[in-house]
Amino acid sequence: MTVAAIPILFAITFHEVAHGWVADKLGDPTARSMGRLSFNPLAHIDPVNTVILPIVLFIVSNGMFIFGSAKPVPVDYRNLKNPRRDSAIVSAAGPVMNIILAIVSLLILVLLYNVLPHMDSDLISSKVMPPVLQMLQYGVSFNIFIAAFNLIPIPPLDGGRIAVSMLPPRQAYAYSRLEPYGIYIVLILWMTGLARIIIYPIQAFIKFLISLFMLPFGGLM
Repeated sequence: MTVAAIPILFAITFHEVAHGWVADKLGDPTARSMGRLSFNPLAHIDPVNTVILPIVLFIVSNGMFIFGSAKPVPVDYRNLKNPRRDSAIVSAAGPVMNIILAIVSLLILVLLYNVLPHMDSDLISSKVMPPVLQMLQYGVSFNIFIAAFNLIPIPPLDGGRIAVSMLPPRQAYAYSRLEPYGIYIVLILWMTGLARIIIYPIQAFIKFLISLFMLPFGGLM
């Protein structure tokens, strides 16, 4: 569990900070003024959605189902210099950050796999190195998954807000009215397995892009 917990905390923390940092650069200081541009995971943990809900769902489903979310970084879109364009950029910042984290984890893995053959075998077989490798591997898969999940085009997920920004004004307004119900729609899609049908192609595309980036470094995807 610890092996998974650390990459998850990194993923959700950097994801939320990316939203707030990009919003700040584009004219909205809300997240900065509220102290949410912090790499302290506690600033982004919601007691219900990050802790209680995933644990309850995990227990009720006998470990077959888990769902949760971090505390969203506050963004006042009225402060953005170009609200329609910039809201899409702010929304995309989170998934892009997760893709960057996946790439960084892969690069570290490549470095370690190149170094390990020359290291002391006692260190490699110790209790230190295997968990480190597992954390990095999980960090790759989880960051790719969380990027793909957040790109589902249903508000309030990032993909939904990007879709709203790209639609004509009238259609954008109508689609944005889904936001209060969006999390329930996503939850139903997740419970029925339909969300995976949407996520898999997005994951495959992200993996393809990362594979292209990793070619000069020896792959590993």
